[in-house]
Amino acid sequence: MRAPPRDGSPLSYYGRAAMERRLPAPLACLLLAACASSEPRPKEPLGQIPEATTTAKPEWLPFRIRAGKSVAADPREKHFAELRQLTFGGENAEAYWSPDGRKLVFQSTRDGNTCDQQYILDLESGEVRRVSNGQGKTTCGYFLFPAPATSAQARVLFASTHAAGEACPPKPDHSQGYVWPLDEFDIYTANADGSELRPLIQGKGYDAEATVAFDGSRLVFTSTRDGDIELYTAKLDGSDVKRITSTPGYDGGAFFSPDATKLVWRASRPTGPALDDYRALLAKGLVRPSALEIFVAGADGQNPRPVTRNGRANFAPYFLPDSRRILFASDFSTPQGARGMPNFDLYLVDSDAPPAADGVPPVERVTFYEGFDSFPMFSPTGEHVVFASNRHGAKPGETNLFVARWVE
Repeated sequence: MRAPPRDGSPLSYYGRAAMERRLPAPLACLLLAACASSEPRPKEPLGQIPEATTTAKPEWLPFRIRAGKSVAADPREKHFAELRQLTFGGENAEAYWSPDGRKLVFQSTRDGNTCDQQYILDLESGEVRRVSNGQGKTTCGYFLFPAPATSAQARVLFASTHAAGEACPPKPDHSQGYVWPLDEFDIYTANADGSELRPLIQGKGYDAEATVAFDGSRLVFTSTRDGDIELYTAKLDGSDVKRITSTPGYDGGAFFSPDATKLVWRASRPTGPALDDYRALLAKGLVRPSALEIFVAGADGQNPRPVTRNGRANFAPYFLPDSRRILFASDFSTPQGARGMPNFDLYLVDSDAPPAADGVPPVERVTFYEGFDSFPMFSPTGEHVVFASNRHGAKPGETNLFVARWVE
């Protein structure tokens, strides 16, 4: 069969074909008349387009945080917009962003666990997947930087006690007041789906609280390997371990600045009887976190200096994108000597601002919930901040994860 001419309609083609095949004259004339009298028709579609279905997500659809649900914000919290609750029930804390800002790694006691395991939350779909092996106790998960383009390909590091063989380490005796245990943690890495779990940093005592510089140059972690609670850095493969603090007292919970030139962490600097008490607890594998200040230094620990000096429990510091301001948690608003659980809020301090009368920069209160707000971390772009809070809990004391768009 001949192909229809490019400039002709289907009818004109088949009309000519009928004449060429010597169709009856009346029929051929009718066909030609129809072609001559009808208006030009669209060239496409030349028939019915079949319907198709696909489960693939269009590449042009922009990423947006859809996990969880919107919740009411406190109007006094002027730095927060579009507040969303991401988890619902149990104990969920220490959530940290993936390199592409699409996922969070966090610790939780969900799924019937008696102590924390590590999970990854997809911020678009809301899917949650466990990444630790379900054994022992875990803490301080973090994504490795730099990583492949997608967070599904990135590796995760976290500390775990599973090598000790215990289902869950015993909780500390609080007859000596509120104390944190220094369990036998080692640091491990795994793929985002939990596969290829392997040790990264091991040793007798406490090795935990590891975080990574954005440029992938070093990681920093907390360890008791030299008899005190100090900060150490290492390469991302766990080699070249260097101790970067040496003053007696607790040093831990360190994070690099976005430009990888600074560190911020929590520290105690006890003296006299307080130092004796610190060392006695340390011998029992315990630390009392009621008097911690926020310190900053160079990325190798050089020139350390405090940016708080209030004698309270200041912890969980994290740099803003400018590598200068720091968001941290503190019970600063709780009156001294108050009974009951302290109130922890988030505060903002400019580490390079001129000092106030107490010798450190002034702080700005960010959250106002009468309960627990802590563990803030900014997304890689600085657009969002995630934190843990008791707010909107179904039960008293329940801790969930929240995310908000940061407003300057």
